[in-house]
Amino acid sequence: MSKDENTLILGIGGVGMHLAQRLVHEGYPVTVIESDSELLEAAAESLDARLICGNAMQLSSWREAHAQDMGLMIAATNDDSTNMLSSLIADRFGIERKIVRTRSIDLMDGSILSPEDLKIDLIVHPEELVAQEIFRLVQRASCNDLTPVGDGNMRVLAMRINEDSPLLFKTPKELSATHSEYNFRVMAIARGISTIIPQADEQIRPLDQVFIMARTEDMMPLMDMMKIEHKNIEHMMILGGGLVGSRVAQLLEKEVEIKLIENNQNRADELASDLKNTEVIHGDGTDANLLVMSGLDSTESFIATTGDNETNIISCLLAKHLMNRNNRDLQAGHGKTIALVNKEDYLVLASTIGLDIALNAKISAANEILKFIRRNEL
Repeated sequence: MSKDENTLILGIGGVGMHLAQRLVHEGYPVTVIESDSELLEAAAESLDARLICGNAMQLSSWREAHAQDMGLMIAATNDDSTNMLSSLIADRFGIERKIVRTRSIDLMDGSILSPEDLKIDLIVHPEELVAQEIFRLVQRASCNDLTPVGDGNMRVLAMRINEDSPLLFKTPKELSATHSEYNFRVMAIARGISTIIPQADEQIRPLDQVFIMARTEDMMPLMDMMKIEHKNIEHMMILGGGLVGSRVAQLLEKEVEIKLIENNQNRADELASDLKNTEVIHGDGTDANLLVMSGLDSTESFIATTGDNETNIISCLLAKHLMNRNNRDLQAGHGKTIALVNKEDYLVLASTIGLDIALNAKISAANEILKFIRRNEL
């Protein structure tokens, strides 16, 4: 292994642990510095990495980790200041690439000290990444996802199949024959807890999530030919006014009529002052009466972004039931529920019980970091 592949991770919490697992799986030599002995003990049971119990702000921990032999440092502790200062320490040890996870967007938007001043190569803001992902998904209402790949030359469309979908009970072979003027491929089908690489005669079933790849210029005509509608969302409800929920409202409030439900009175008052074009409602978002009285019947999208996984999943299921009860358009698949799910074990559960989309902040952050690492290795 070259020095460039030696990786030092500070903090083995959510983002740090997920990254460490993926990098170790790909064969990277990983060293971790973590001050919480309980987190280290838990990590030792499943992680083949060098684990050091120490403080990221103490040079002795860096020396024990042989920081001078590292090519990459990822600061993923729960403290923004520690993460940012760690980049300067890493630079002193000659570590070439420095990645910092932060919860504050102040550094991203411009501050007295720029990332360049702090020797940071990449700043990762998990909550901002999730908020931007929700923003993109809402803009493409009919699809679960539309992702650019290959420098934007190709697109991957991911969509949930409902009972009215024109793709229902079709096979990849039939789709290719019907739309032969376009170059595309059904890449995968997520069905329950399984992901299938489909054969030509594999039938698409209800609740499948289908992944289709096509050239960027072919994607929109292909969607039109397949009668995959792309309807704009005009009314949206957000549950939870934390970092993600408030940021989504900020990004979309000039385009979409938004109602945001927050159960903390002080936070609700603060949001009402900050979000000029969003209606902020103080209350319990798992209360069906509150949802109906707040106008859920006329809402095309419900997004749950509280800090509680169970609340997000249950409220989305409740909202979907209430939206579909009185709205035929939503029954036809135009409605969308998005849940922030920070526990990975719940991600599969979320898709199997009927949620449209479940997003995970630490996975989004890890994907952004891995994309940066791989781009620099090409």
